[in-house]
Amino acid sequence: MTDARLRRGRGSLAVSFFVQGVTFALLVTRIPAIQDQYGISDALLPAFLAAVPILAGVASVMTEKVVAKAGPAVVLRWAQPFVLLALLAVGIGNELWQAALALGLFGLAVGALDASMNMLGVSLQRAYGRSIMLGFHASYSLGGIAGASLAWVGAHWHLSLFVSYLPVVAVLLPLAFIGSRWYVAGGDAPEALAEAGESKGSGVAFKLLLPLCLVMTFAYIGDSTVSNWSAKYLQDVLGSSEELATVPYNAYMVTTLLGRAVGDFGVRRLGAVAVVRAGAVLAALGFAVVAVSPGAWAGIAGFTVLGLGLSVIVPQTFAAAGRLFPGASDSAVARLNVFNYVGFLIGSPLVGALGDAWSYRGAMLVPMVLVLVTVVYATSFGSRAARYGGGHERPRTVDVG
Repeated sequence: MTDARLRRGRGSLAVSFFVQGVTFALLVTRIPAIQDQYGISDALLPAFLAAVPILAGVASVMTEKVVAKAGPAVVLRWAQPFVLLALLAVGIGNELWQAALALGLFGLAVGALDASMNMLGVSLQRAYGRSIMLGFHASYSLGGIAGASLAWVGAHWHLSLFVSYLPVVAVLLPLAFIGSRWYVAGGDAPEALAEAGESKGSGVAFKLLLPLCLVMTFAYIGDSTVSNWSAKYLQDVLGSSEELATVPYNAYMVTTLLGRAVGDFGVRRLGAVAVVRAGAVLAALGFAVVAVSPGAWAGIAGFTVLGLGLSVIVPQTFAAAGRLFPGASDSAVARLNVFNYVGFLIGSPLVGALGDAWSYRGAMLVPMVLVLVTVVYATSFGSRAARYGGGHERPRTVDVG
């Protein structure tokens, strides 16, 4: 496989991550508008929201079987346009059944997209022989910031969901189609295939994958805590204004982007274990600051630190699964991806229940403790760490930029 082909594959996959970041942000940041358009009651809304990650988890498991026959590039090539069209469908209807259908299709497509996208990322990292996974997730974070900004424009100008979504989909849909021409499964490189052959047929031992599954769950419990509760916490607990309460999530997104933009360099110099441990400690420190904050600005500082800490954990968890099972990395990523949605499902209700029954300050200590468990499990990120950018002795399979 030529260096130029790998570079094109890396660039096109980064575009795919960016497009998905925009798409997902446009959905989750307009939930109040979706609720109003379809007349979804407060009691029914959690069921609609829970259906998306549940179906995404089901699709992630199914993707493992499809990828075995068609390959992750083919799955991603068709899943991404489907996600975009499902987003547009969310903006079209006004009946409950239409909302259920559109969100259900969105969830199924997202599960296939997330799994195949990260499969390709792990595969390309193997071909590069060094850490590049955080860069892909940085593209996703950048897309999330862009999507949230576009959602703000739509809300500010009181645009309908369809009017907000149509121009974005009109731009991103052909971009996704064109970019998909250059998707590359980096594991197709001869050196990578020889490496994978060492463990081919060994399958995925869940006992080895379990620590990474727990880390993924805990990371997404932390992430969903920020996305769902940061504004409410700042306003109701720390007494901020409604306008200031929008700042923590934006700060979190920006520092997540910054952490991922530089994280690959840290992994190359220090190794994955050290970077993940440092990220877990930073994230726990952020939650601690939030829990004891005397005022709004201290709380914002805590959420900002949280972004830096959590930013490195999820991409490195996918990368670690690829190192643990080089001959079955697609299967490992598909199964690990399910726990992305498990964490998302658990996080928001957990913090809400603890906040109502105890206190929201106390509730922030729970994700703090959970993310600290990652420090214990960080050794799982070092398996085969001297390969694929996790340590200091890295045989380069290719020399690409």
